[in-house]
Amino acid sequence: MINREPFDDYLVFLKIEKGLSVNTVSSYRRDIEQYISYLDGNEIQSWKEIDRYLLLAFFSDQKKMLKADNTIIRMFSSIRKFHQYLKQEGYTQEDPMLYVKTPKKADALPKIVSMQQIDQLLQAPDTTKPLGIRDRAILEVMYATGLRITELIELTTNDIHLSMKLIQIVGKGNKERLIPIGDMGCKWLDYYMTTSRPKLLEKAKQETAVIFLNSRGSPLSRQGVWKNIKKLALKAGLKKSITPHTLRHSFATHLLENGADLRVVQELLGHANVSTTQIYTHITKHRLKDVYTTYHPRA
Repeated sequence: MINREPFDDYLVFLKIEKGLSVNTVSSYRRDIEQYISYLDGNEIQSWKEIDRYLLLAFFSDQKKMLKADNTIIRMFSSIRKFHQYLKQEGYTQEDPMLYVKTPKKADALPKIVSMQQIDQLLQAPDTTKPLGIRDRAILEVMYATGLRITELIELTTNDIHLSMKLIQIVGKGNKERLIPIGDMGCKWLDYYMTTSRPKLLEKAKQETAVIFLNSRGSPLSRQGVWKNIKKLALKAGLKKSITPHTLRHSFATHLLENGADLRVVQELLGHANVSTTQIYTHITKHRLKDVYTTYHPRA
């Protein structure tokens, strides 16, 4: 088996020296652990044994496992940076990733739902029950702000300023931003905070400032939100697979369709580069074409 010490040191380097978030470090860990398992399965004993052909075989293997293109691209990035670290720290003399071509990025557009489907989803929670009120508040907040799932579950009572209709977020790269939240988002968030959350908090083993709680009064997990949204989408009769990110994509697309400036949407989403936000302009053009084809008498 290959020496895992450089890998362990690398994870410490990412956390301490690079200051990456827990979720980002976990993503690197998962990708590189799969890579190491492959190396062990091929009886690689030293990091110096790795060459271009072994790497090509590894990525080909990932493709055969039907992994998504974007997943393979992310793994490529993780492994490339790890090999840069190995060379930098003297574990290897060469960086074999220099001789492997970056996989092409998938052209698939982000999945979104229509405003009508959003309305159907928002009506799905049973708001006669505390957890239903919580779920309605979650859906309203996500669609009103475009928050990432991690940003949502890490929201605390100090982050919301309902009197000013603002939410304060610390997103990727510890970048802080203020996001406006509309009347309906404010209404349901306030309703949840004053009615359901105190009841859920009574069941908690310890006090927490985190806003969204599970049935035991503990902070809601990413998986918990994902499962709830999937269940509510089925209840609403929506055939499309809807995830927390679907709401984020829909938030951005609907803003642009209604005339919002691209730079404003970039700021709201917390994108470092406007090129990341530009994917949504392609979606709106695609949707305009669909509408034209469907409804124009001479289309």
